[in-house]
Amino acid sequence: MSDGGSDDDVPALSAQTLAALQEFYQQTSSPPPEDQFAVGAVEEDWRMSQFWYSDETATRLAEELVREAGEGGRIACVSAPSVYQKLKQGSVLGSDRVSAVVLEFDRRFAAYGDDFVFYDYKEPLALAAAAAPHGFDVVLADPPYLSEECLSKVSETVKYLSKGKVLLCTGAVMEKLAKELLDVRMSDFLPEHNRNLSNDFRCFVNYPSRLRS
Repeated sequence: MSDGGSDDDVPALSAQTLAALQEFYQQTSSPPPEDQFAVGAVEEDWRMSQFWYSDETATRLAEELVREAGEGGRIACVSAPSVYQKLKQGSVLGSDRVSAVVLEFDRRFAAYGDDFVFYDYKEPLALAAAAAPHGFDVVLADPPYLSEECLSKVSETVKYLSKGKVLLCTGAVMEKLAKELLDVRMSDFLPEHNRNLSNDFRCFVNYPSRLRS
């Protein structure tokens, strides 16, 4: 996929500003717990629309990402920290043969060091160098809000990061817009959260996926 523009068109913070911001997050974050990669090690903050996946769903999505990334592949988890955590636990077969980063607004995740990339969906292309353009074999995105504005901006980020494969998790009501923005289709897999959500939540892919419920 292409974002349709040259690198010169990409708005970004200066390297000095990004470095200072990253250092600030790392200094102000609470130290990670002993089991730092456990799903739920960082508590949900509903003010930031955080709803973690169930352990089973995080596992299934992590397995899918490993399978699609391939040997030595790179994975970006955009607003999906519980799947990043599952990838780093070492419990998913093949997860030691891929690398992953987590793009998050919540600075508590800066405890994950260089894998953490500060991300504000309202500035979809203002990303640190670790989030290189078209640098990821597969991108998983879970937009924090069910709105056209949020999905549109997150889609900009996804297209910027992805070499091609996209796995999107969002409400079923966003199906038409997701198709228009990312050319994804609804899969059979039904993701679940630790807390039941009132909306119908689904997964969308743009490649032949083996992800099934």
